[in-house]
Amino acid sequence: MPGKDSKGGALLYRRRAALKLFTCAMAAPLLLLSAVSSAGKSSPWKLAIGLNGFQSGARKYKKNYPIWEVLDFAASNGFEGVELVGDWLSGPYPKASEKDRIAALRRLYEKYGLRLFSIQLSASDAFAPEADTRTRWLEDFSDRIQFARQLGCDCVGLWPHGSLRGQNLEEAVARLSSSFYEAAGIAAKQRILACYEIEPPFAFNSPDHLLRILRGANHPNLKVIYDPSHFDLMNGSTGRPEELLERVGVANIGYLQFCDTDGTLRDGGTSTHLACGDGHTDCGKALRLLRDGGFQGWVMIDTWEIPDPYDAFLKCKRFFDQSGG
Repeated sequence: MPGKDSKGGALLYRRRAALKLFTCAMAAPLLLLSAVSSAGKSSPWKLAIGLNGFQSGARKYKKNYPIWEVLDFAASNGFEGVELVGDWLSGPYPKASEKDRIAALRRLYEKYGLRLFSIQLSASDAFAPEADTRTRWLEDFSDRIQFARQLGCDCVGLWPHGSLRGQNLEEAVARLSSSFYEAAGIAAKQRILACYEIEPPFAFNSPDHLLRILRGANHPNLKVIYDPSHFDLMNGSTGRPEELLERVGVANIGYLQFCDTDGTLRDGGTSTHLACGDGHTDCGKALRLLRDGGFQGWVMIDTWEIPDPYDAFLKCKRFFDQSGG
């Protein structure tokens, strides 16, 4: 009798084991789907590199950054996208009509599994005193937006640098706001966010200027770029750039050019950009504010004039990953 019970117990064990295996096999696809879905929900942000760090490093520090090396680095370290800059590495952007050149440019980045999420553009002529100059800027902007659409971009970045050219600040703000309203409408037709940034060396260089431009344009497709280095200097170099971010409002942020800063101007130029952890800000405060405010979109690590952009990219990405971004 003991032998019979042993055989029966073994048979029952095998049946239970088979049933468990079958149940796990059936549940596995659902568990995988749930995990993928949860991952997507927990991380609605996409991390990118900017070519402006290499552009500025090549010029300022006389370093050489082969494009294949840059893209291989980005792909190998988990970045998803790239922001282009117009005069690096090989001259100005193609015209929208140069479709073969644009297709070749897009293929280069796609070979590394990277998306071109944004292009950087000058907006100096967007507030020119002459109406015909502003009209030409809008015509050129329209061509650039069609170029960006062919690249598959989600955003375009605008920098209104340059002098006032004889006009007062009130006139310049009004003209820039009007141009930005038109530009935002042009970009909206191509489903691209128009985003702008001001910096301490610009004629527009204060929280008041930043908000007056945004409110003056008053277009839902015009957003602000959050760069902690510029926000910190405009906030008095206090180490609390998130305070200005809160004033602007998360809903008005288009994408991030993320970094740390020490609250100074690098060599008398623009705001000092540093790797996360190398400056005097708490980078995590802004990320929490953005997350709580429902920000979804691109985070470009900004290594402008940082002597070792590769090191800064890795430090910022490590901080971003540890912060649950």
